[in-house]
Amino acid sequence: MSLIVKICGLSTGDALAASLAAGADMVGFVHYPKSPRHVPLAAAPALTQRAGSRAKKVLLTVDADDELLVAAIDAFAPDILQLHGTETPARVAGVRKMFGRPVMKAIALGTSADFVRIAAYEEVADLLLFDALPADAAALPGGNGRAFDWALLRGRRFAKPWLIGGGLTPDNVGAAVAATGAPGVDVSSGVESGRGVKDIGKIAGFVAAVRATETLGSLAESR
Repeated sequence: MSLIVKICGLSTGDALAASLAAGADMVGFVHYPKSPRHVPLAAAPALTQRAGSRAKKVLLTVDADDELLVAAIDAFAPDILQLHGTETPARVAGVRKMFGRPVMKAIALGTSADFVRIAAYEEVADLLLFDALPADAAALPGGNGRAFDWALLRGRRFAKPWLIGGGLTPDNVGAAVAATGAPGVDVSSGVESGRGVKDIGKIAGFVAAVRATETLGSLAESR
């Protein structure tokens, strides 16, 4: 089975085209002014329409209220809503019901104690994304190039599809998948040449590394 590959934080046509050409399954767009990958509402339609139906379009927001979500959904026309803030399970359920779109909830992992709250999100989200805790409370909630302890996920199973993010690069994504058994991966800063600047070569290299991991897994299973 193919791993889900999500390239997040896309803000230019070239980066989007590179992600689609590499075969990404999901392309993510950030609408959060504090992020260096922020895409303004006015720029969103021209950018996201270029994706067509070649990949699922994911809109990332952080603790957005209903008014902002209405405007952002209208501008980005996403297939999936990614909630990357402190949204509660009740808020996730409410967003899913209000907007009728699948919801991906990002959950930061630091220790095994963080798994206590996951069950409540499994009941209301369509997908889960496990990410690293930011270095400090003032940091962005994601896209910081920090990895969490992959061993935390070893042997765990979840009721919903899930991805891992946080500090992934073309060089370590194979090890991350092997350590966690994740069915999907999400990358942003790991395919950049500078903060918020996507590198076309790294995007292609990341997707190629994931597909190589799939091939190795298939060979191992056939022995």
